[in-house]
Amino acid sequence: MNRRDLYRFGTIALGSVAALVLAVPGVAYLLDPLRRKSKQGDFAPLARLSELQVGVPKVVSVIEERQDAWVRYPKEPVGSVWLIRQPERSKAPVIAFTTTCPHLGCAINLSADGKSFYCPCHTSRFDFSGKRLNDIPPRAMDSLEVKLSTDGDPWILVKYQRFRSQTEEKVPLA
Repeated sequence: MNRRDLYRFGTIALGSVAALVLAVPGVAYLLDPLRRKSKQGDFAPLARLSELQVGVPKVVSVIEERQDAWVRYPKEPVGSVWLIRQPERSKAPVIAFTTTCPHLGCAINLSADGKSFYCPCHTSRFDFSGKRLNDIPPRAMDSLEVKLSTDGDPWILVKYQRFRSQTEEKVPLA
């Protein structure tokens, strides 16, 4: 092997090492969103049980830190939920509904008399169990999974999801 071949071999080896040093972090950067565990579907603490009165709906904002591929967003409101505390002997101590109307996706509010839910866009109405009171919405209000933490004054933990509007069946959005 002459000197020229040795330099050529050394240059190729050094270039390959440099390419590998740059390629490993680049590939890791591109594959990072795939290896990250998704937070979607986690239960978020929204309020303490003692903050709710039995039978009185309370709207609570859902605040989460979002991540879209490589971009991490700070904690911000991503939606809101209606929480209703049930009487002591009920199967579920708290029920939760999204504030999004299943008709066209407008915001559901309390009616003027405070005895039902009302969507002002097309006058959809719902009772406090989420059942529709007129034929305008295609289905009842969308209920959400609720758990209670185990500490003294338990937190109400809700699995926040969005659902497709204008359909009779409750279809979660990705």
